[in-house]
Amino acid sequence: MPEKNHVDIVVAGTVAYDTIENLHGKREHVLGGSATYFAFASRLFASVGLIAVVGEDFSPEDETKLRNAGIDLSGLQKIPGKTFAWHGRYSDDLAEAYTIATHLNVLEKFEPQVPDTYQNAQILFLANLDPRHQLTVLESFHKRPRLVVADTMNFWIEHAPDDLKKVLQQIDILIINEGEARLLSGEHNIVRASRNIKKMGDFVLVIKRGGYGAILFRDDEIFALPSYPLEEVIDTTGAGDSFAGGMLGSLSYEPTRWRKALIMGNLVASFTVEEFSIEKLAAINYFNVIERYHVYRDIVRLDDY
Repeated sequence: MPEKNHVDIVVAGTVAYDTIENLHGKREHVLGGSATYFAFASRLFASVGLIAVVGEDFSPEDETKLRNAGIDLSGLQKIPGKTFAWHGRYSDDLAEAYTIATHLNVLEKFEPQVPDTYQNAQILFLANLDPRHQLTVLESFHKRPRLVVADTMNFWIEHAPDDLKKVLQQIDILIINEGEARLLSGEHNIVRASRNIKKMGDFVLVIKRGGYGAILFRDDEIFALPSYPLEEVIDTTGAGDSFAGGMLGSLSYEPTRWRKALIMGNLVASFTVEEFSIEKLAAINYFNVIERYHVYRDIVRLDDY
């Protein structure tokens, strides 16, 4: 549970109700959102506070799930209207999601606020949001957190490039997927794409590659990491935000071990995809991640990063 009046990590993003369709079935109105997945992942390593908005339809049961996970909800606003909702259908290989419907609902009226109890957080994750909201959150901190990290998506790259550039100039880490990296950089080759992106600000770049792992671009270092081998993948929704949560959770207590942080991000995401929604992620603890870490090290023969 978080310490009283203190959180180590703050995430600003979405709490949503998802409807998910894939070859394993369909789940309707299940808990999702970028901030939700990130918070459930990072709470395995540190105390985490959440900045988001929900509507009057947000159920007490789902609020209890968040609280029981030890997630601080001081920054969760509940306002009139319905909670942000997304309906997606996945390709048979689960690598691509096709949006059927998006209902912004209360997200259109969202005015993010940073509670006083979040002001001393060491890490801020600006999850996928309008870049203007990301800037509002960052500028609301009296003292800049030690690490400011951002994610984004194709929509903001295409429709809010100027605001996004302002965000990129103020962060320490950017975490995006391959498609977003190509769109942002104008380059198809990932290495060339990384060089173009890193010219946009002084930050470490992490490119998520789904089932193929992730790549870290830090100074002159390039570190590519394969994903954890799974016999079955059920639902890839939230895997990217879970990766970010695991990575930043690890960096919160081992701030110089970048490669290990990347590994932890991959491992936490591997749990997420084993069930729909947050079902598996909510059921695990730190020791489950460490057990998988030792198995993973033996499989890929990693040194002790």
